[in-house]
Amino acid sequence: MKIYFSPVSPYVRKCLVVAHELDLSDRIALLPASVHPVERNQEVFAKNPLGKLPTLITDDGQVLYDSRVICEYLNHLAGGSLFPPPGPLRWTALALQSLGDGMLDAAVLARYEDAARPAPLRWDAWRAGQLDKVETSLKALDDLPERLAGVEIEIGKLAIACALWYLDLRFSDLGWRDRYPAVARWYADVSLRPSLQMKVPL
Repeated sequence: MKIYFSPVSPYVRKCLVVAHELDLSDRIALLPASVHPVERNQEVFAKNPLGKLPTLITDDGQVLYDSRVICEYLNHLAGGSLFPPPGPLRWTALALQSLGDGMLDAAVLARYEDAARPAPLRWDAWRAGQLDKVETSLKALDDLPERLAGVEIEIGKLAIACALWYLDLRFSDLGWRDRYPAVARWYADVSLRPSLQMKVPL
């Protein structure tokens, strides 16, 4: 398999963390790619009409995107248990994955406002609105820590962990640990997993 990747893409990281959890890392070749919301990467665009990362090419040549599809494919390929079978546990895991992905969506848009939009066109209130989605998500997790409780790992918890990784990477001044101590304690524990200690090559 091959995956178009950037070491700072949180969505790519989620896929690579899942691959590590499933002992599939050695089967995935990394294809470095840089994407931008305006300047399209034609090599990625030729495979994925959205021109986004991650984009996975399976061993039989099928092209898969986005991270949710890729992660579920990898879990199926390995016969893993990161996606529970249909029932309450599955819906809880998928909803938690959506929360983590939503936090990432908002944080990435805020990052684009800082790094991609020309300074005269930046909209501070819009950026603040995106980061407020992160805040309300963190508050929801902190208010209901049972969502993250338990030693078993599944896709929802991995998505939340990758979102927190990205906050530390791009918004280190956010200081979220001070306001959400239950989430901070959980992340301190879960981030010790080898998959989440992984360093993606530059």
